[in-house]
Amino acid sequence: MLDLPAPPAPTVDRLVLTYRQLMGECPGLTVRLVDGAPADGGRWVPVDRLAPAVGELVENEAARIRDRHGRAPRPHVAASRLLHHYLWTSSLLISGVWYLERRVPALPADRLWIDAATGEFGLRPGDWAPGDEAVLRDAVAAHVGPVLAAFQPFVRRGPRALWGMATDDLLSGIWYLGRMLGEEDRAVATAAALLPADARPWTGPANFRREHGGWTRTRQGCCLYYAVDPANPCATCPRRA
Repeated sequence: MLDLPAPPAPTVDRLVLTYRQLMGECPGLTVRLVDGAPADGGRWVPVDRLAPAVGELVENEAARIRDRHGRAPRPHVAASRLLHHYLWTSSLLISGVWYLERRVPALPADRLWIDAATGEFGLRPGDWAPGDEAVLRDAVAAHVGPVLAAFQPFVRRGPRALWGMATDDLLSGIWYLGRMLGEEDRAVATAAALLPADARPWTGPANFRREHGGWTRTRQGCCLYYAVDPANPCATCPRRA
């Protein structure tokens, strides 16, 4: 039998195209792809130096909430809202590529930035490789674990509650992408298989259920959106239960 060379691994250019596809399908994903550090004069904070900047980031998030909703949030509310934004975005940057390509992109902290003024993200794509659910879970946990630790003093919650937030945002990102692609059933099945009950430090399982003809679940944590817009709590808010 003729031994044929293995096909070459997909290049970074292919990963960039996949990220562009992901962002095109997900209008809520506010990320800018960059070749190096963002250089437009913004107050870009590299995530590998996030911890000393969390206080400033939370203050700016509080100002954005005040401008948008006409009320000044308490500091731990602003911190929770910003943490939710970070977890949802960073998780989807990994899980979304995996959902589309079944490859797990590396997301080291020195390749991601957040603009303190706007909350927008900058991303310099790197390597990616094939991976299953366990590889994806580990990749997301490795990225968000230090972020949870940096935010913990500001959100005033314990580790389990923080991992509950991370679990919710990992699941909701895949669910959202599936809805945007018109394949919600597949996304729900994928998310449910991703987080079985014993996948630590995640606080799963996903616990999707059918209700009124559609899919829903109850969040295990709380992003505190109800505290800034009481009339419109999240559809999956535990306060609705």
